Amino acid sequence: MGTQESDEQARGTGRRALLGAAVLGASGAVLGLSGTARAAGGGYGGGGVKSLPKPTIIGHRGASGYRPEHTLAAYQLALDMGADIVEAGDLVPTRDGHLVCRHEPEIGGTTDVADHPEFAGRKTTKVLDGVSVTGWFTEDFTLAELKTLRAIERIPANRPHNTLYNGRFEIPTFEEVLRWQEEQTRKRGKQVWIYPELKHPTYFRKLGLGLEERIAKVLRKYGKNKWNSPVIVQSFEPTSIQRLNKLIDNPLVVLLSGASTRPYDFVETGDPRTVADLVKPAGLREIASYAQGIGPTLDLVIPKDASGNLTQPTTLVADAHKVGLVLHPWTMRNENPFLPANFRKGTDADAYGDVFGAYKTYFATGIDGVFTDQPDTGLLAREDFVNG
Repeated sequence: MGTQESDEQARGTGRRALLGAAVLGASGAVLGLSGTARAAGGGYGGGGVKSLPKPTIIGHRGASGYRPEHTLAAYQLALDMGADIVEAGDLVPTRDGHLVCRHEPEIGGTTDVADHPEFAGRKTTKVLDGVSVTGWFTEDFTLAELKTLRAIERIPANRPHNTLYNGRFEIPTFEEVLRWQEEQTRKRGKQVWIYPELKHPTYFRKLGLGLEERIAKVLRKYGKNKWNSPVIVQSFEPTSIQRLNKLIDNPLVVLLSGASTRPYDFVETGDPRTVADLVKPAGLREIASYAQGIGPTLDLVIPKDASGNLTQPTTLVADAHKVGLVLHPWTMRNENPFLPANFRKGTDADAYGDVFGAYKTYFATGIDGVFTDQPDTGLLAREDFVNG
C-alpha cells in the first residue's frame, strides 16, 4: 500500500488521464499533436473506460437549443443526437435538501411558477452573489412543491420553437438524472457520461445548504464517486472544487468567466485575483493542484474586438495543456446573437449564422471539447474538422 501522498497523486493522474489531459505518461505527450491529430486519435482513457472522441461534444443543459433546458427530455435528446457527454445538470438545493436541476436558484424564468397562485407569496428579492434578484427561489420550496411546476423556455426570443414544449416537463432531481444515466447505459451497452455543475456554492453554504457534501453523498449512494466514474463535476468557485477534491475522486473542472470577473468565493474572502490572474501560468499551475480541467468562456480562448469579431487566439490552450489541464470552453450556440460578429448571417435573433465556420476556428486552437446547445451541429462540425 502506498503513502497517502502517493495515493492522492495516483488518483490525480488517473482523473487527468480520464479527462484526456495533455500530460506526459507511458504513452507519451499529446502536446505535440495538432488539433486535427488529437481529434482523430486522442481520447479519454484510463480505468477501463471506453474512449471519448476529441474534441468532445458536451450537450449544454442537454440539447437546450431544441427543448427547455435541464429537463430529462433535453438530456435524452442530447444523448440521442450523439453527444459525448450531457451536462446534467446545474444543481441547486430545495428547502428540504434535495438537489434539483435548474440553471439558477431563481426559477421564474425557467418554470411556470408565476402561473401558480398558491406560490404567489413566495416571490421575494434576495441578494445572490452580490446582485439583487427578484423571483422565486428553489431553496424556498420543498421537492414535492417543485414537482408541481413545469419547465418553460428560458430565451423564447431566440428559441420560439422551444415554447411548444412549455408546461410539459418536470424539474428533475439529481438522483433521477443518475438513474436515467444508469438506464441509458444499460439500454445502449455503452457508458453514458454526465457533467453536473454546482451553482453558487458560497451562497448556499451561508444558508446551511452546502452543495459539496450533498453531491458527494448522492454520488457515493450510486457508486459514482470514483476517479473513473463517468461523472465530471464543475463549479465557478475554486474553493468549491478544492472542497470536492477532499470529498470525492471524480474528475473536477474549474469554470472561468470573463477575464475581469472574480469568482464569488474570492469576493467573499477578499482574494483580489481575477480570472485574468487565474489563466496566467501561475494561476493554472495552482488550479492543476486540485482540478483536472478548466471550463473557460470562449472569449478567453479567442478574444473579440470592439465590433465583436474574433481576433487572435491567446496562449491559454497551450498554457493549460502544459500543466496537464483539459479545456472545455463554453458555449457554442447556432443563433446569430451568440456567435462572433464575423460569423453572423443577417440580424434575426432566432436565425442561424455560420456556426460551422466558428466551430472550425475554435477547434483549430486545440481545445479538448466544447459545450454546445445544439449537439447535432457540434458533431457535424467535429466530423468536418477531423476530415478536413
